[in-house]
Amino acid sequence: MAIFDIYCQLGQHIKRLRRRSPSLSRSLNVQLTDALRKYVNERASDKDVYATPSEFVRDLIRRDMQDRAVALNILEGLDDLKHGRFSDKSILDFKGQD
Repeated sequence: MAIFDIYCQLGQHIKRLRRRSPSLSRSLNVQLTDALRKYVNERASDKDVYATPSEFVRDLIRRDMQDRAVALNILEGLDDLKHGRFSDKSILDFKGQD
């Protein structure tokens, strides 16, 4: 089992949160199997898009957050349909209403 530390680069927003919540951590310790660690190292090499393992993992988390937001929006839309909350207009009808 390999141990993998992720060091986050925090912006001003997180620094403000840190002042309010001193327990907010700047790093995350993740235990990976040797095979997973090898994969992360390969993705975070000079031959790939990511410069560091942390960059790779942060991107995975961001993508998961986006995927979850899309799934939640779909579920909300399905709930609207289920409860009869919908419009006869198409998305194109709403496009010019800004």
